[in-house]
Amino acid sequence: MHGPASPGWLLVALCAATGAYCLLRMRSSVEEQRRAAGGEALMGFGMAAMAVPSAVFTPPGWAWIPYTAVFGAAGVRALWAARSGAHHLHHLVGAAAMVYMAVVMAVSPGHHHGGAGIPLLTGALLLYFTVYVLASGARLVPVGATAGTAPRWGDRPELARACRLSMGIGMVAMLLAL
Repeated sequence: MHGPASPGWLLVALCAATGAYCLLRMRSSVEEQRRAAGGEALMGFGMAAMAVPSAVFTPPGWAWIPYTAVFGAAGVRALWAARSGAHHLHHLVGAAAMVYMAVVMAVSPGHHHGGAGIPLLTGALLLYFTVYVLASGARLVPVGATAGTAPRWGDRPELARACRLSMGIGMVAMLLAL
């Protein structure tokens, strides 16, 4: 990712930790939560890999092709899954954003947009993810304690929301650094 090294490493840590937690969520007894967690783990680890500061490691130009293929396939899967729920549309937008960033980084490795301003697609993605982060943050506000037994780690909705919020924040940071 273009930009300073320190924020880049913080973003790598945030995305990798989020991806690791999503792997834990894949042990849920609820099938839909397992599927969503798998896609979110892929997104978290993919974002962590993309966020490694370019001063430390700049992948060769060909490396973005498999990256684009993986997230293109994830986007197709999210599009197919969107038939059953609107949340999959968010996964589709996230996968499309990852493909877009990979293409931009392949075309202009190590360079910024050069003062040309923010391209329209980058601005639209920034707007989408900013609204998503604000809405996700509002949903984290507690609405009261629930009675009964505490859910397992993979079934805790507030942690899943925090995971999605973290990835949304990471996506905003990556788009700003693009």
